[in-house]
Amino acid sequence: MAVAAAALLRSLRRPYHAVMGQIQVGTASWTDKTLIDSGWYPPEATTPEKRLRYYARQFPLVEVDSTYYALPAAQTAATWAERTPVSFTFNIKAFSLFTQHPTPVKALPADLREAVAKTGKDRVYLKDVDPEVTGQAWDRFHAALEPLRQAGKIGAILLQFPPWFPISRANKDYIVACAERAAPLRVCVEFRNRTWMTPRNQQETLEFLAGRQLPYVCVDMPQGYSSSIPPVLAATSDLALVRLHGHSDKWDSKDIHERFGYRYSGEELDEWAANIRGLASSAELTHVLFNNCYRDYAQVNAQQLTERLNES
Repeated sequence: MAVAAAALLRSLRRPYHAVMGQIQVGTASWTDKTLIDSGWYPPEATTPEKRLRYYARQFPLVEVDSTYYALPAAQTAATWAERTPVSFTFNIKAFSLFTQHPTPVKALPADLREAVAKTGKDRVYLKDVDPEVTGQAWDRFHAALEPLRQAGKIGAILLQFPPWFPISRANKDYIVACAERAAPLRVCVEFRNRTWMTPRNQQETLEFLAGRQLPYVCVDMPQGYSSSIPPVLAATSDLALVRLHGHSDKWDSKDIHERFGYRYSGEELDEWAANIRGLASSAELTHVLFNNCYRDYAQVNAQQLTERLNES
């Protein structure tokens, strides 16, 4: 069951407004092979362009996860902008290097690999990379997303930090540095190390984010793992976010489809609809993204949640 922490932060941000803000629901990715094979797309959606156009008629929001694995190309972002309605929104997952995840050297642009290859490693972490190279990677990231930014279609850059990123002054400073480096794009922050949201540290974490108007990403995920974050609902800026990862009993699997292969029940969606309405009363805009990306689970659940929210 989700725990509401929004009341804790109302005095930190602005007076509480009982009017529910706008809610946008979507999914993390629209290109997964198992989704394409599931039959969710109509038979005539046979190309990437047709699939994105169809997706964008169903939902107002999507999360791009491919940018975590490799820096995007400007031409790709331009086609995304062209193929979606004016009001459509893309949230973009930050490149793995920026969030201190292991990054394959081959994922870097060819002209940056030589400097990184000196480490002799196939995969590198931020600490292994010269800050100048990291800065250039940020520049490429910005340049590639410029068509989407100019079209006004970027919601937030998702900074999903790894399980080995605990609460500390240094890590808080790094989050702020990422937010500054991402500007004028805004970032949102998701944790995978439990120390940020233990009962002892929860208020400190949320106050830190609220004080800098950095959106906290509320999560629903399996509990009992070192990466588990409790389902605390809190709005730390005018934008609130929820990512629903499901409750697979194979969360520690290396197979992403086993990790995220979970379909929410009607009862769970009823509860989440109520929780999200409550969260949306503390924000101007709330993004809800289903990341249970196996076959059509995320898309069907997103449509079901949208129907429940529209009923109210």
